[in-house]
Amino acid sequence: MTTTYTNYKLITQNLDKTMERVAKQPDVARETEYYLSKIGDVKSIDDFMADSRLYNYALKAHGLEDMAYAKAFIRKVLTEGVSNDEAFANQLTDSRYAELAKALNFEAFGAAATAFDSAQKDMVSRYMRQTLEADAGNDNTGVRLALYFDRNASKIKSGMDILADDALAQVVRTALQIPDEVAASDIDKQAGYLEKRLDIESFQDPEEVSKFLERFTALWELDNPSEPYDPLAVFGSSSGFGISADLLISINSLKRGGS
Repeated sequence: MTTTYTNYKLITQNLDKTMERVAKQPDVARETEYYLSKIGDVKSIDDFMADSRLYNYALKAHGLEDMAYAKAFIRKVLTEGVSNDEAFANQLTDSRYAELAKALNFEAFGAAATAFDSAQKDMVSRYMRQTLEADAGNDNTGVRLALYFDRNASKIKSGMDILADDALAQVVRTALQIPDEVAASDIDKQAGYLEKRLDIESFQDPEEVSKFLERFTALWELDNPSEPYDPLAVFGSSSGFGISADLLISINSLKRGGS
């Protein structure tokens, strides 16, 4: 039986070939072919949201498939874009929404938004990576967490960046063996605690990230010897993964205001 770390390294040491295998999966190939054949014809947010396959593909590419039901919320993200610091997506702690708005930048480019690589080639790459991580999680949630952290580590600039993302926080808390009482404390105090315990700048170095994940995966296996863990606790749950209670209230309000 291979370890969590070994599985993680097997996937990442030849990531191009791993991604090629993902791309050849029949369902992935089918949805990708459809997406690439249709997205260039989309000229507005209405066009995009009217095609459920395109809509679901783009949301999954950004790890937001659990939010597909919140169409008024997603529409607001896309309508306001990211050009203005006060734009809706820029006010959310979860950066995935801003990334979606950048990829499908209707606010800035209008009908030409879907002609850019961000809406086509880059979107497909994101979709492949999300699928890879989800598939890995079906066998071992620890591997999925490690892959997710590896992909996002270089974006971490502060303790608050970690706490804003449930999956990143899960990895860090496991690796540092953070006591429950710390995890339940004031959010600012938690951020300060993480910044004291971690060399956050080291997450810019892939070798240091690998060392950190070696520690995480070893401790993950000690805490989860038979994988008695629900991946929805940090992935795909609309009650977590960077989505706060006040944000859910906003979503419900928007749902009542439109679809």
